[in-house]
Amino acid sequence: MFGQLGEAAKYLGQAARMLIGIPDYDTYVQHMKQNHPDKPCMTYDEFFQERQQARYGGSGKGGMRCC
Repeated sequence: MFGQLGEAAKYLGQAARMLIGIPDYDTYVQHMKQNHPDKPCMTYDEFFQERQQARYGGSGKGGMRCC
């Protein structure tokens, strides 16, 4: 029972972070290790900046700019 509760909490936490725009670094690292083991993982800071740029950046690659 507690195992299922822990899994539910994990997924609810991931969903909540996605809804408010906080990237999930642990999921990214797991994905990179499983699917791209030959490529280096970004550090947390690099990952967070890349996600913020993708979402809000004004580089012309989509997303939105506030100012």
